[in-house]
This record gives sequence, C-alpha cells and structure tokens, in this order.
Amino acid sequence: MKFTLPARKPFNFTSVIDSHGWRQLAPFTYDEGTNTLGYTLRLSNARVIELKMSDAKDGVSVETERLNKTERSEAAEAVAWMFGLDMDFSAFYAASRAEPKLARAKKQSLGRVLRSPTLFEDVIKTILTTNTLWGATQNMTRKLVDEFGVALGGATGRNVDEAPKSFPTPEAIAASDPDTLKEKIRVGYRAPAIHELAVRVASGKYDLEALKTCDLPTLELRKELLTINGVGPYAAANLLLILGRSDFIPIDSWALKLVSHEWYRGKPVTSKEVEKRFEKWGEYKGLAFWFWDWKYNGG
Repeated sequence: MKFTLPARKPFNFTSVIDSHGWRQLAPFTYDEGTNTLGYTLRLSNARVIELKMSDAKDGVSVETERLNKTERSEAAEAVAWMFGLDMDFSAFYAASRAEPKLARAKKQSLGRVLRSPTLFEDVIKTILTTNTLWGATQNMTRKLVDEFGVALGGATGRNVDEAPKSFPTPEAIAASDPDTLKEKIRVGYRAPAIHELAVRVASGKYDLEALKTCDLPTLELRKELLTINGVGPYAAANLLLILGRSDFIPIDSWALKLVSHEWYRGKPVTSKEVEKRFEKWGEYKGLAFWFWDWKYNGG
C-alpha cells in the first residue's frame, strides 16, 4: 500500500535525510539511485514491516505492505516524527537571513534532523557515537540490530539472517546483560549504560518517550537527559537537537576541528571558542552550528 503525508512548508526530503548520519545506521537503509529511505519498523502489535519513504510534493510518500487502519496510523505517526513533518523553522530562517554562511537555510529548507521512531533508539545510537569513529558506530548498531532485533515478516530458520530486522526493544536488550553486550556487540565501556537504560525503560520506571512531547524548558530537559548514564554534554546537545531544541551545540572533536579551521587557521581550540562563535544565535545556536557552510570538509 502507498500513502502520502503532508509536511509544513517549506520542506525538503533530501535535506532531512542528509541532515546527519542516521540514514547510514541500521535499521535504516538508503538507495541513492532512487533517493529512497528504508526503515524496518516494529509495530506495537509486534508485527515487523518495512517502510520505503521517498520524496512527494510537499511531503513524504510511504510504501509498505497492506496494513489495517490502526497499523497504518501507527506507521504514519512514526514517519511524521522521523521527518518532523509539523515543525516550523520560520523564526530560524528570519534570524539567519543576513548571515551568508546560512544563506541556503531557507532555500534548502534546512532545520529538520532525521530521527528514529523512538527516543530510546536515538539515545542508544547517540551513546554509540561517543568517543569512537563513525565506522565503529555503524558496526555496533548493526550488531545490536542483528542480535536483538526482530526479522521482517517473522522470518525464521535459514532466512532470518537475510531478512531486515527492527531496532531492538528495551525489553530485548534488558533481557541480556552488559557482558554479552561487550562481547557480542563490542560496545565496550558503553555496555552498562545501554543495559541500564533498557532495564529502566522496560520495567516501566522511566517513561523516556514522554520526553518527545514534554513542555519542559530546554534547560530542564537537558538536565533530565544528563541523568541517563552514558549521556554527557555532547550527547545531551545532540539529543536536544533531535528533539527540536537548538539552544546547545553538540561539541565533540569534529566540532572543534570545524571551528578551528573556520576561524583559527587550524590551531587547536576549546569548547569555549565554539560557544563564543555561536553565542549570538541564542536559542538557534545548535541549528546555526549544524547547518553552517563550513570551510573544512575533512580533506
């Protein structure tokens, strides 16, 4: 079946999927030839389906197998969240109008950051980006999905390893243990943090998903994110950006390198220099940093 979801204008499908590296992490897939984003979704009734999302006029076109009314509604809600279809960036565009380095922001409808359907998945993936190379993040995520995810269509036997799998539920990870996560998934020191979060969420003691729509002031929301083991200032800022709060900059070694080459001729800089350069952007600091037209491209 196919259906189309409208987006608040302006909207650019490609700008969202190119907003960061999430499309390279399982259970996302991406077909560059057709500009199609795939995602293997586990519905609340435990059915696993594959979504194929592509550009539509003023929105997103979704192709999947036949779903009943409830399943379709849930799939549509997941896609709307992943693409931030109802988000409004007009104030950011107005603020960035006079900045040449952000001149393309409105033209390319920049602002939305690709999200996973659940905050649990985004927190785990963000933890897997800390203190490591991107290739390692991709490998850890793939192993986590392969080990604990559920296969598309309930595939069993020989075909189960070939079928796409959904991102693991908190319950699936909680039923494991930190040692298994270390040995099989190779997540290293992150194992206790990942397992602890899964246990907290699976037990019902922590309603992590409620943070997606909470009305907490950004400082309070940041404080809440920092209570999660494994989430420090960089990870919290990254998650805030995913949640649509751009008051903080996700400062890691790459951010330091970008600012160093942009303003300091490649000389080492500190987090303070990064903050100083974007201070004037206030609540849009994170967006200004994220979508800045940087000189340095890693070459």
